[in-house]
Amino acid sequence: MSRDSSEEAGIDRSEEVGLDEGARLARLLAAGRVLFSELQLDAVLERVLAEARALTGARYAALGVLNEDRTELERFLTHGIDSAARAAIGSLPRGRGVLGILINDPRPLRLADVGQHPESYGFPPGHPPMRTFLGVPIMVRGRAWGNLYLTEKAGGEFTESDEEAIVLLAGWAGVAIENARLHEASERRRVALEHAVRALEAGRDIAAAIGSVAELEQVLQLVVKRGRALVGARTLLILLREGEHLVVAAHAGYGRGALGRRLPLADSTAGEVLRSGQARRIDDAPHQLRIPPARLGVPGARTALLVPMLHRGMAIGVLVAFDHGGAANAFSEEDKQLLESFAQSAANAVAMKRSVERDRLRAAIAASDAERARWARELHDQTLQALGGVRVLLASSLARGDAGAREEAMRQAVSDIELEIANLREIINDLRPAALDELGLASAIESLLERRRRERLRIDARLKLPGGGGRDSGLPPELETTVYRIVQEALTNIVKHARASAARVEVAHRDGELRIEVSDDGVGFDPRARTNGFGLAGMRERVALAGGELELTSGEGGTCVRVRLPLASSGARIIPLRADRIPAAPG
Repeated sequence: MSRDSSEEAGIDRSEEVGLDEGARLARLLAAGRVLFSELQLDAVLERVLAEARALTGARYAALGVLNEDRTELERFLTHGIDSAARAAIGSLPRGRGVLGILINDPRPLRLADVGQHPESYGFPPGHPPMRTFLGVPIMVRGRAWGNLYLTEKAGGEFTESDEEAIVLLAGWAGVAIENARLHEASERRRVALEHAVRALEAGRDIAAAIGSVAELEQVLQLVVKRGRALVGARTLLILLREGEHLVVAAHAGYGRGALGRRLPLADSTAGEVLRSGQARRIDDAPHQLRIPPARLGVPGARTALLVPMLHRGMAIGVLVAFDHGGAANAFSEEDKQLLESFAQSAANAVAMKRSVERDRLRAAIAASDAERARWARELHDQTLQALGGVRVLLASSLARGDAGAREEAMRQAVSDIELEIANLREIINDLRPAALDELGLASAIESLLERRRRERLRIDARLKLPGGGGRDSGLPPELETTVYRIVQEALTNIVKHARASAARVEVAHRDGELRIEVSDDGVGFDPRARTNGFGLAGMRERVALAGGELELTSGEGGTCVRVRLPLASSGARIIPLRADRIPAAPG
């Protein structure tokens, strides 16, 4: 830090001849008030240099800051030397010669001619001439922190009065420097705490999303947006591992066409970060990244931060942030630590969501296999055996040769075939009711209710659907199928297991969602029992995939299934089951 002239420092030329005692005391008091109120270290040092020149009439002032070992100067600030002279001097002093005397022996030093001192090394070429010298140590908490140097007093040598004034100024400077350092340390802690809180909040949001968001893509989008805001990046990408490649799975910020782009693990910086498990800060992304940002759909990016996503030691992917602060600024070490902490939460979220989806898929496959097994039993135990009986009946009548017997056998065969046609229609309806496609949801449910009423079950039904539940209801086909299957499965459980005499079915469109309620007056069962079949699992799976809510209660008064399905899926949420345990057959 330097100033080109005394005018830049706000010092009158008249002050270079020094101040009288009254003016000097007033100046010292004013300088003390200013220094104690200043909380920025660089501003404190600049003020000390300016005041030291004003108090003594020195032409040049410098302040050397000691290193941690207090063996040499690690920083050297000047005041009164213009930029041309500063350039001519070259490298700054490290504390040798006369400057080193105060490092080894931190006491005030006044010299009439610095060049005549035995420790003087002389001055480098281009250095302005300096004769008179005053050096005073700056102490912070009783330990040497740096030294204040003054040269070339206007009008003669530095006096004892000058020394006393600078010693007092250096004492106040030590207090002001300590205050500024404490303030800066406090600010660093405050910023670190803010970062920690932001990371915790972001992690909390991710954890909450695991249970409330239906699809992995939605979780990834939340992760990428929170991560970008956390480190103030212009762009953030999530690259997930797929075999020997990394694929851009989510994107937030600038750049187009990034999603789906693939990078080889073997020949990319992101792959190196994933394999090593170590984050990297990149200050020149176009040249330091093995694959430039444009290949990732982020042209023009200058800086980057790559952080691995690790879950239980397993590499899942990489978070890649570009351009800190929305510009081409480099990311700091604090940014790296912050994104590393966030990446851990993001990796856990991705791993858990993938696990949930795998479990859901396994449950769906198991339910589908159970349905196939049921259809196979129905066809084998009922239809196939009935057709075999028809074959035996017709064959035996042909063997007897009795026309009357053949006629009777044919009538019986026709009756049996009609029965099996009805049974096959039942199975076909289980697979996909034609009424859904031909007449709409309301007619399909009415047909289902009518078949169950023929099984001696009294059913009170209320249907209130968009467009009357016809073919033009506007409901998505997959939602209609979900509603039909839930009602069908609930009624099947009632007929097979509930030993009920009456049931109630309500399907209504209300407040932007479909609400289904199916209840009975049967014996009830324990919904949490492990012996339950795949019927309940299938209902839960359908509700979850539709982003709805399912509540099932059962007790001595019967069983009630309540379902709420949004017309636009927004993620699944299964309400915990409540039940009074009643021994009964599984549903």
